[in-house]
Amino acid sequence: MPVEVKRAGSRVYERLDWLHAWHCLTGPEYLRGTDSHFGVLVNHDHGIVSAGTGFDTHYHRNMEIVTWVLDGSLVHQDTRGHSGLIHPGLAQRMTAGAGILHSERNDSWVLDGPRHERDVEMVQMWVVPDAAGVTPSYEQLDISAELDAGGLVLVASGVPKHEDDAAIRIRNRYATLWAARLQPGASVQLPAAPWVHLYVPRGSVDVEGVGLLSTGDAARCTDEPGRRVTAREASEVLVWEMLTSL
Repeated sequence: MPVEVKRAGSRVYERLDWLHAWHCLTGPEYLRGTDSHFGVLVNHDHGIVSAGTGFDTHYHRNMEIVTWVLDGSLVHQDTRGHSGLIHPGLAQRMTAGAGILHSERNDSWVLDGPRHERDVEMVQMWVVPDAAGVTPSYEQLDISAELDAGGLVLVASGVPKHEDDAAIRIRNRYATLWAARLQPGASVQLPAAPWVHLYVPRGSVDVEGVGLLSTGDAARCTDEPGRRVTAREASEVLVWEMLTSL
């Protein structure tokens, strides 16, 4: 039951005029050494986007992209006519499929409300689909109430048994994303799976048999038996359960 702990300070850091980004997994497109994937998860970024800026229109294909906002809000727009305001507690994914242009910007005032100077903090995760060239699509659903109730919440999945339970669907029948908001002392049990990627975007937790993980830390577990995760303070965790690897 090997576990690799990746500390926040070991992530690849990227600084642009408008973006601070920490790469937990760098993805094959970045060609930054061998730390390119775990299971079917090929990119995992934690970023801060300045107000009035963001990811301008750019191209993706054959990728499932899940965006998880921690603070603030991002405006999604794409060439298939989809648009949405991504905020904390919202499950969101874009299927790039045969090819799509999209943008994600910290300028929510273009949709509603006055201009603001608030940064957006977000995590973006990419999963390789199990079918190429599908029609691009977009989906989002607010799951704030489920998160506030405690426990692991089923955010996104393509696993057939989760078809009626996942908040949003992704096109990979071997991958599932869970999330939890934990109050001090609260705990959840990781799923038992061949590959489990645990990430702590905020707070600090004790992981059974591993120890303390704090903001920005990750644990990559193979042949995971289902460890207990207990919050030391108000915390949030993101958990990828994967049944296969690339």
